[in-house]
Amino acid sequence: MHTSHSTYQMKISELGYLLHIYYGSRIDDEDLSGLLTHYDRGFSPNPNVAGRDRTVSLDVMPQEFSSAGVGDFRVSSIEAENGDLSRAFEGKYTGHWIYEGKYSLPDLPGLRVRENDRTDTLEAELKDPVSGLTVTLCYCVFENLDVITRTVRVRNGGTEPVRLTRIMSVTMDWLESDFDFIHFDGRHTMEREFHRDPLISGQQTIGSIRGTSSHQHNPFVILCGKDAGEEHGECYGFSFVYSGNFQCTVEKDQFDQTRLVMGIHPDRFSWKLEPGESFFAPEVILAYTDRGLTKLSHMYHDIFRTNISSNIYRNKKRPVLLNSWEAAYFDFRHETLVDMARHGAELGADLFVLDDGWFGDRNNDFCALGDWKENPEKLPRGLKGLAEDINELGLDFGVWVEPEMVSENSRLYREHPDWTLQIPGRPAARGRYQLVLDLSREEVQNYIVDFMDEMLSSANIAYVKWDMNRSISEVWSGGGNQGAVFHRYVLGLYRVLERIENAHPEVLFEGCSGGGGRFDPGMLYYHPQIWCSDNTDAINRLKIQYGTSFGYPVCTMGAHVSVCPNHQTKRAVPLGTRGIVAMSGTFGYELDPGKLTAREKEECRALTETYRTYSSLIDQGDYYRLESPYSGKGFTAWAFVSRDRREALVNVVITDKEPNGAQRYLKLRGLREDLRYHVERYDICRSGAALMRAGLPVDLGLGEYEGMQFAVTAVR
Repeated sequence: MHTSHSTYQMKISELGYLLHIYYGSRIDDEDLSGLLTHYDRGFSPNPNVAGRDRTVSLDVMPQEFSSAGVGDFRVSSIEAENGDLSRAFEGKYTGHWIYEGKYSLPDLPGLRVRENDRTDTLEAELKDPVSGLTVTLCYCVFENLDVITRTVRVRNGGTEPVRLTRIMSVTMDWLESDFDFIHFDGRHTMEREFHRDPLISGQQTIGSIRGTSSHQHNPFVILCGKDAGEEHGECYGFSFVYSGNFQCTVEKDQFDQTRLVMGIHPDRFSWKLEPGESFFAPEVILAYTDRGLTKLSHMYHDIFRTNISSNIYRNKKRPVLLNSWEAAYFDFRHETLVDMARHGAELGADLFVLDDGWFGDRNNDFCALGDWKENPEKLPRGLKGLAEDINELGLDFGVWVEPEMVSENSRLYREHPDWTLQIPGRPAARGRYQLVLDLSREEVQNYIVDFMDEMLSSANIAYVKWDMNRSISEVWSGGGNQGAVFHRYVLGLYRVLERIENAHPEVLFEGCSGGGGRFDPGMLYYHPQIWCSDNTDAINRLKIQYGTSFGYPVCTMGAHVSVCPNHQTKRAVPLGTRGIVAMSGTFGYELDPGKLTAREKEECRALTETYRTYSSLIDQGDYYRLESPYSGKGFTAWAFVSRDRREALVNVVITDKEPNGAQRYLKLRGLREDLRYHVERYDICRSGAALMRAGLPVDLGLGEYEGMQFAVTAVR
């Protein structure tokens, strides 16, 4: 299989196993199976079909989909309890098919095929000769986009039920292990921090069993050469298009080979397959480059800008919004909201968003989730009347919802306590004092769709912030197999989102899960932008947005200017710096503009105009990480560069200031060496070669947390 710049090669062995040969820089029309060697390896057993040949072992061979329980002791791709209660699977090749277009993936999100994409699919079938369990490996080559998607379809071809307890969407074997493992860890309010660890003997695993992809780990990882940097070196990316429990394990085996598997987390997973039934695993997007981490990021940025969401805002400028949460929390009335929006219009906002607290008796976070009727004391004219008044100011209107949750103190819970995920007879743990609705149930799905449709039809609502504010515990449903509930929940969520957004395609949906707790491609399929973190502190955001940028484009990252001292960290950061950082996302405000001074309002208006001037460059340009917040040099820098490389917007923030400090230099990237550029702020003209190789001095006059932003424009 070939993309524009990569080749993926596999082989059907003489004994019927599907072996992985090569994935890397493009090599045309050469059989690379000579890379495979065969030796007698002690304590690595030989398949029965190998007879007396001790040089063949599944424990050593690089496989496209690994077996389980039949002699491969590395991390497995599949585990299934067969009708005889055995747990063995030995996949033998039975056939393959190649066709134009992309495989189907019922009920699950994945990369969409656009009009000019060149796509072909390979399906390769592996069958266990004893149980009859069949695995179909599906590969779709997006040739022009330089990526390959993979998924797995499992079918029970036997005569007895099978219980699937582990299924990985991708297995990748390398014959070497000279890699670093890059992953993105964190917690609520500090998501997706960059970690780069060398591979060690044994297994390194990340994942989530919280019901969501989580704040703690992101379903995107990179394996790269130890010498790989931003501009050079081999990099392999794996992005899991799924919003629930996941696991990624990288294993360096006894012979210094590497295996990576990624898929649904096997903890508490069990899926019963009756004879003839099939299970479809979520999709993984693979990307390879030998040109470093920046190029790998650009590949993912491009596909997530164009091929994941179908929302009309995919290719449309995002509105500058003003959100009411940190401005008012639960304490507001119709008049105060309209006044806030009036001041927001003065800052140049396009959209006013009413956050939590507008429904039922929701004066705190202990009650009313699920009772999605306007509070008449706060909104005597309802959402409709508020939207009308906001629209008269020239602003669009948006609203916050948390449809997947319910408060115990609510009408909905009193009427339908059985609609929640709770174990009978066991007191439920509470997160934010709320329980989780059982989205695996059709009646719950219908309830959410109905109230959302009623709400969106009742008022002129242009935007919805869809939140989800707790991890899922006490997972039990009355529907039967408890090992299937986590996955059925995610499938139910996808069905709900599909139905709502098909009925209201004009609405901009922004995902949220306590900020970045569900920042994954599965949600981007439905929500073209996601609130990047509940932490709006600009200095912390440098790390959060830096880590996020490795796998996701800036146009997907919700980012706002908030008040200082910051509500989360109590840190004071200059308004200009807050604006620079928020512009590296879907720019907006999270404050009460009526409390700003005249000078602050003027500065905010200027920030809004700057964002509007450069929004196309920010959203569609190539993103370059110029200086990492982890570098220890005391500043962080990044840039947006136009596709023709004639224009750039450079951003610098001082993160640590010392007296009489070292002079630091900023080297730009992405420019053309043969062009000359005018550098705003410095008011100089330099060649692209000089700006990228020699760089610019970082202004020693900048104080801690101060920033600078300047344009670089080609003059000839």
